[in-house]
Amino acid sequence: MNVDQAALAETSTTHPGNGSTQLPENTIRLKLAERPARDRIKRVIDLADALLSEAETLARDKAFTEEATKLKPVDILAGINFYDEVQRFETHLIKMALTETAGNQARAARLLGIKATTLNSKIKLFNIDAHAVEP
Repeated sequence: MNVDQAALAETSTTHPGNGSTQLPENTIRLKLAERPARDRIKRVIDLADALLSEAETLARDKAFTEEATKLKPVDILAGINFYDEVQRFETHLIKMALTETAGNQARAARLLGIKATTLNSKIKLFNIDAHAVEP
């Protein structure tokens, strides 16, 4: 039998009368493998990074929920202006993307899946102040 010596201890037999539990002959005892020394500071940094990422996600989710509650319900039976609603929706998405990217239009365009020139023209068309976004 070919076994990893770091993972398994020796094959042992127990002898009666030595105070140990009687095990069948040729019982293989498992031994925990030596854990490689890990850099504790790196583990703390990785943990802090994961916590920060989770906090940012929770903050984004909270902001999105708060914004969603501000949206007025659309009463299609009373009539709506389709283009005004689309503009309001696009403006909201653009502001969220700009906030997420700290005003970086190229990155915001990538988040939205549109070209930077399209984003820039919509910012101008909808009169969005790209520099006044709140982080």
